[in-house]
Amino acid sequence: MTFETLTFDAAEVLDSDEAIEEFMLAAFETQDAAFIAKSLGVVARARNMTALARDIGMSRAALYKALSGEGNPEFATIMKVMKALGIGLAPIVPSGKNAA
Repeated sequence: MTFETLTFDAAEVLDSDEAIEEFMLAAFETQDAAFIAKSLGVVARARNMTALARDIGMSRAALYKALSGEGNPEFATIMKVMKALGIGLAPIVPSGKNAA
């Protein structure tokens, strides 16, 4: 008996602000910079990568590369992408701990 498998693309199910918020919260919980960048790439694809690239002044190919999880995008690029996607970034100090 053989099974047919289909490729899962998270961008296809990120169809609401709430879904995107949960997806990005989970990505940030990993504290893995490459995974966070790749997750932003998934959200960007869900929201229209071409329009996003135009909005932040990058080529579509450069944006795909920056958000592939393989590259090392500048923090400024990540911030531009997040702002264009309507995603904020705020520091949180865990309770019972002092900031460094």
